[in-house]
Amino acid sequence: MLLRIYESHPQHRFMQRAVAVLKAGGLIVYPTDTYYGLGCDLHNKKALEKIYHIKDMHGKSPLSFISPDLSKVSFYAKVSNRAYRLMNKCLPGPFTFILPAIKEINRYMLYKRHQIGIRVPDSNVCRVLTQELGNPIISTSVPLWKEKLLNSGEAIHEYFGKQIDLVLDTGVLVSEPSTVIDCTGDEFHIIRQGKGEIQL
Repeated sequence: MLLRIYESHPQHRFMQRAVAVLKAGGLIVYPTDTYYGLGCDLHNKKALEKIYHIKDMHGKSPLSFISPDLSKVSFYAKVSNRAYRLMNKCLPGPFTFILPAIKEINRYMLYKRHQIGIRVPDSNVCRVLTQELGNPIISTSVPLWKEKLLNSGEAIHEYFGKQIDLVLDTGVLVSEPSTVIDCTGDEFHIIRQGKGEIQL
């Protein structure tokens, strides 16, 4: 299913439809402030299995959590005071912060995780989705798939067909990856320079 939405004011009925799909164990594609994301409910392992299958990912493949804000990040990751200050200064925005995962997070995962990525995109669609769902979305990006550029909801819907339950389309995104910052050690460092500019 393809639904065309407005990033500035996402239609409430479409957001409710997307949340219902997530709660039922479905997969959705949605716009962020970087790429389109492919996501599922954090609490549904069968949906996560579908993502691994579709993307042909192995157990160590990176995944991120999309969260509406920083209020519940400590439920999933260990956040030092310094890391929190940096994240609070930069988010929402096109950044992924790699943090040490708390042990309890592995009850949601298919494979054991020592680290997780946290994203709070500057996107009204992401904010409304995660707020109404009530917990983060497990997410991976959909930028380039087997040499095919997929930078619009329509192109993604056409490419994947029924493998994806719902696509929220805001048109073509000028796709750039997020900037990834490793905050797992004493010294923070940028492991991928992307759209976001940051001073460590």
